[in-house]
Amino acid sequence: MLFRVSRVIVLLALAAAPVSAEVVRIEVTSRADLVGGQPFGAAGPYEKLAGKIFFAVDPSLPANRIVTDIDNAPRNAAGKVEFSSDFFLIKPKRIERGNGALLYEVSNRGGKGMLGFFNHATGSLDPSSLADMGDGFLMKQGFTLLWVGWQFDPPQRAGLVRVYPPVATLREPQGRPEPGRGTTENGTPIRGVVRSDFVVTEREADHSLADRDHAAYAVLDPTSPDNVLTVRDSVEGQRRLVPRDQWGFTADRTKVYLNAKFEPNKIYEVVYTAENPPLVGLGPAAIRDTISMLKYKSADSWSIPTGAIRRAVGFGVSQSGRFLRTYLYYGFNRDEGNRRVFDGVMAHVAGAGRGSFNHRFAQPSRDGHPYLNFFYPTDIFPFTDAAETDPVTGVTDGLLTHAGSPDLLPKVFYTNSEYEYWGRAASLIHTTPDGASDAPLMDNVRIYLLTAGQHGPGPFPPTQTIGQQRNNPLDYRWAMKALLLDMDRWIADGTPPPPSRYPHIGDGTLVAPDRLRFPKVPGVRTSTAVHRAYRADYGPRFITEGVVTIEPPRIGAAFPILVPQGDADGNGIAGIRMPELAAPLATYTGWNLFNARAGPTDVISSMQGSYIPLARAASDRKRSGDPRQSIEERYHDKDQYLGLVSKAALQLIDERFLLAEDLAVILKNAGRHWDQLMSTATTSTGQR
Repeated sequence: MLFRVSRVIVLLALAAAPVSAEVVRIEVTSRADLVGGQPFGAAGPYEKLAGKIFFAVDPSLPANRIVTDIDNAPRNAAGKVEFSSDFFLIKPKRIERGNGALLYEVSNRGGKGMLGFFNHATGSLDPSSLADMGDGFLMKQGFTLLWVGWQFDPPQRAGLVRVYPPVATLREPQGRPEPGRGTTENGTPIRGVVRSDFVVTEREADHSLADRDHAAYAVLDPTSPDNVLTVRDSVEGQRRLVPRDQWGFTADRTKVYLNAKFEPNKIYEVVYTAENPPLVGLGPAAIRDTISMLKYKSADSWSIPTGAIRRAVGFGVSQSGRFLRTYLYYGFNRDEGNRRVFDGVMAHVAGAGRGSFNHRFAQPSRDGHPYLNFFYPTDIFPFTDAAETDPVTGVTDGLLTHAGSPDLLPKVFYTNSEYEYWGRAASLIHTTPDGASDAPLMDNVRIYLLTAGQHGPGPFPPTQTIGQQRNNPLDYRWAMKALLLDMDRWIADGTPPPPSRYPHIGDGTLVAPDRLRFPKVPGVRTSTAVHRAYRADYGPRFITEGVVTIEPPRIGAAFPILVPQGDADGNGIAGIRMPELAAPLATYTGWNLFNARAGPTDVISSMQGSYIPLARAASDRKRSGDPRQSIEERYHDKDQYLGLVSKAALQLIDERFLLAEDLAVILKNAGRHWDQLMSTATTSTGQR
């Protein structure tokens, strides 16, 4: 039964049982049995808790020196920097019945996704019903599930978790000014340059300065001549200045308007001055300190005693996967006591990206795609874990070279779909910067390509949204469930996970886009266009201080991007090939060109792949000119088809890329796919 816990009771309980020095207080505002106390296997009943965590970090410690503007943060009487975060916890009511593992999901823009991802559940910001639990996989395995807010600017929507950081102000003694600012005193507001770009699909009178529906940095002075609006026709196109009398800012100073309205498929870019930057880097510190508390101390208000959590895995999808790459790059996996925080990290569909998670005036929601969010510090050097040298700039760096010591490094899985090779520069995580050779992997790292998938599996039956083809429904989440258990065993008892599976230059499975072999299927346009990662200059203070001084950045040469090679059907060769690829009924790709309603028709659509079904019969494909064998030419009947799917699935089970318990539903879904194609008159391009 749901009940509310008063702040007084919680504070009294915490006073009797103090938590760690970094986590100074936990307020539980709600606590309830999960789905009425239903048991989940050996782990028994679960409960869910929500509330806030309060932190105080010592700015002098090495673990906190990496937080941008930590010296400009307000201090309490003890000289520490205070902030707080929302939390949401799902745990066994008797924690000793769990498996001793914490699975922390980095919230994607404040949401909660891992139940939908691993449990095939419905999405919910307050998981409560049986449908919200899906097949119960994570709970039946005994995991404790946690979300802690790290992003300060998600939309104001109930159920989202966020961090509440202080604002940085200049704290230099008078007479020691910040460069370019003149003499300052403690508490002087910090100002800086902010950039906002956007593309609209319909004519709009005004547009937010934030990414999507997030909180924006307000323009400081709407009348300043330093505010600039430009427009261009393509990513690398020439910027054209929009005359100042034709545009302005709305009264709340968080939107820009154009008198003649913004036109579809043009790239608009606003550069302006804002002030009062929050300490964005306290978001990763909140995660670090919460996980450290659970591993090394206790959380009495959560009924988690010391020693109950023996290992911790960080999981993140897309933005959250890029967050984990950034978290590791800065060295946040070392806590204030110089101990390892996450034992394992699973960065999913992050490509080669990092993100705006620890610099001044950062916009954490900004990413980078072929026609969305351009030139933010996302796809920036370095890309590989071990140190690499950029042959153009001469800079040497590596993603995992800032950990502090090797024992602080977690075990790492990088999992990507094919889309990340076309739209997120994923090849750079395992090639040399010149694109000429395969780069070696570190012993603690595995890389897996989820062959022929898109950024997130589309629904079945497939639908068409922003692309010229229907979206790719290839569901690789079954493999991700197995990989989670592989990671947990690797941490718990040292059992090595399956070897990496990804395309290589050396064996011809990773190629330049213009060397992709793709069948000439009627009605399917192909392109060699890929999302490009550039050498970008954000100013001399960006690398050393986290301060951007050049907007838009100076853009140099792009890094070579390679893509997975396909077979005669156009399906990828290398990686973890789901059973639907071993016995195909369609071609699945990680790319899908925009349709005319959604964007430029020669550009890869954001985060979408293609689903291109095979013709049903030989006569159908010959009539249309489809070079791919038809379904009836490949399989005698449904039973033979399902037998081949089963054989492929059993092989993946043997290789520990699928779980035996999921075989029945995988075969059921394959049968549904067969029935859907063979019971409707469908052409080779999927148009009825």
